[in-house]
Amino acid sequence: MRVRLTDPLSTTRDLTGHRAVVTGGTGGLGAITTRTLAARGATVIVGARGTERGEQVRQALLAEHRLPQDRIRVLPLDLIDPDSIHRFADLVGRDPLDTLVLNAAMSSVPFGRDRNGTERQFATNHLGHFALTGRLLPALRSAASARIITVSSSLYPSGKLDLDRLADASGYSPGRAYIRSKLANAMFAVELNRRLEATGSAARSFGAHPGMARTPLHTTYPSRATRAATGILARVIGREPEPADIGVLAAALSDGVSPQLFWGPGGSKANPYAVGVPYARRATDLRSAVELWDASERLTGVRYLSRTAPASGTSPASGTAPASGTSHSGPQASRAG
Repeated sequence: MRVRLTDPLSTTRDLTGHRAVVTGGTGGLGAITTRTLAARGATVIVGARGTERGEQVRQALLAEHRLPQDRIRVLPLDLIDPDSIHRFADLVGRDPLDTLVLNAAMSSVPFGRDRNGTERQFATNHLGHFALTGRLLPALRSAASARIITVSSSLYPSGKLDLDRLADASGYSPGRAYIRSKLANAMFAVELNRRLEATGSAARSFGAHPGMARTPLHTTYPSRATRAATGILARVIGREPEPADIGVLAAALSDGVSPQLFWGPGGSKANPYAVGVPYARRATDLRSAVELWDASERLTGVRYLSRTAPASGTSPASGTAPASGTSHSGPQASRAG
């Protein structure tokens, strides 16, 4: 079942008093998300690798809407660095957090690993956000009805998870690695919502995507030919960041969205509507979701909403461990498998 919302932001509530976190919130889609949340009254905490540039964007956004200085705050966050994630979460604190937008990403870069040996696109785009969500879960659960929005890609159904090859450089493809990380994002959004519901939490998890958007991610491909071809495609069919962000904003703000659907833009390039579509089978397979969750806990050392894997075809609704969002001590695994 597809759901079309022609004007999903027309009925959004006043966000005065709400707190939000946006990763990668000072550029591209993230800056649009930050601006929209702040303009509606939320206090937005932005996680950014480059805080100097982030501060410049912050001042521009505040000036654009004549907002008070404390409406937007920029804090350092490097999603490939567990210590940076921990420090960021500590600074955010445990006061109620109403919205978490997992937006930051790296795209189609040459092969590299995090300090535990995991391929860096997967480590940044999925594992970093997995760990951050766990760290912030106490604050999210203390809000009345928090929303967690994971920004994936419409390309995720073509991804292959390959959890046993997360440290393997042989046959590495920057594009395939990016799509793998976006498949993990979609699977995480679905499984997180399933686990939140199983614990009786009022928080909900949504997946969203921008379609083909004209963002700086298209400038990172190692191949000059790929950069040129993708740039042409983005100019022809791509949307500017603001209209492309409609699915993400609908998931964050609209009362008409369902966490059972994957949200993105539809219709015209300049004035799209938000459309929710059912997730592809790869994002909803329970056994694969449990394998990904277990691997993510091992690789990050952050354990939350944990439980025993279900039998095939059953719902994994029991055996939930305390959702503390805390990290285990001791060495972390270098790969899944």
